[in-house]
Amino acid sequence: METILLEDCEADLIKAADIIRGGGIVGIPTETVYGLGADASNPEAVKSIFNAKNRPADNPLIVHLADFSDAEKYTANIPELAKIIADRFCPGPLTIVLPKNDRIPSITSGGLKTVGIRIPSHKVMHRIIELSGCPIAAPSANTSGLPSPTSAAHVMDDMNGKINAVVDGGQSEFGVESTVIAIENNTSVRILRPGCITKEMLLELCDNVIIDPAILHDLEEGQTAASPGMKYKHYSPSADVVMVEGNIKDFTEYVAKFNSMDVYSLIYDEDGKYFPYRYMTYGSTSSEQAHWLFQRLRELDELGVKKVFVRAPSVDGVGLAVYNRLIRAAGFEVIKL
Repeated sequence: METILLEDCEADLIKAADIIRGGGIVGIPTETVYGLGADASNPEAVKSIFNAKNRPADNPLIVHLADFSDAEKYTANIPELAKIIADRFCPGPLTIVLPKNDRIPSITSGGLKTVGIRIPSHKVMHRIIELSGCPIAAPSANTSGLPSPTSAAHVMDDMNGKINAVVDGGQSEFGVESTVIAIENNTSVRILRPGCITKEMLLELCDNVIIDPAILHDLEEGQTAASPGMKYKHYSPSADVVMVEGNIKDFTEYVAKFNSMDVYSLIYDEDGKYFPYRYMTYGSTSSEQAHWLFQRLRELDELGVKKVFVRAPSVDGVGLAVYNRLIRAAGFEVIKL
């Protein structure tokens, strides 16, 4: 099919909403990454998302709504703690996993009895939800397994000819997907996928926040993925990614053993003055690293790089989200110096 590029203007947003209401797919900007949007209540439209992405059918999709009050239409129960957390962080980069009702097809939830609900804050995505009148399923708008897209150009690189349209809303603000949480016994929060809503932020609203083991480790044999990003190798460029934990001196000495034309390193901004080999930087702070990570991984692929050594980020705050994406991009290959 022909994929048309739309602008951030009311006329084009109406076109995008019409496409979604008619069962089509649109690449849509959000504050986290670009999403591949279709009517979450339409099984055929959702099937088209899986086909366009080449996404495994057991990997659930997140449903995007205009307001958290709309969650009552698609869920069986909303715990009080979920409402408290939504009141603080929605709209925003947070997804809350809740028991679903029959208005959400099984294909949308990956066969699970739960569904992830998110209220995006990006004005383009929010407006398209309003105009379409649909709950919008919107996984990241990339070929499954590749780095998530943070610009319309990235979406066109992966999806041109596979979807109906892409709306250009500029560069994504946060650069990594939403934090995904589940509520346990209405007293505890379990983080299933880390993002820019951190454990420390959630602890302001409840006494117990659990980091799911699958954030830093592969799922155990037979374990079900309750959230996107928990299963399979994700976020990975064509290049072989190796994450390296250590100070810049030890990192430099290690990378020196592999120095060649098709090897690059991804390091902190301040490391550049100490590092004599081919490199790109991806920020100084965890928030900057989240913003630039997927952009840099795509740029390295454009250079034809074969191997990328990444200086591992902190696991504090937003750093946990960056570390989580990198450990999956690296297929859990981590060198600890």
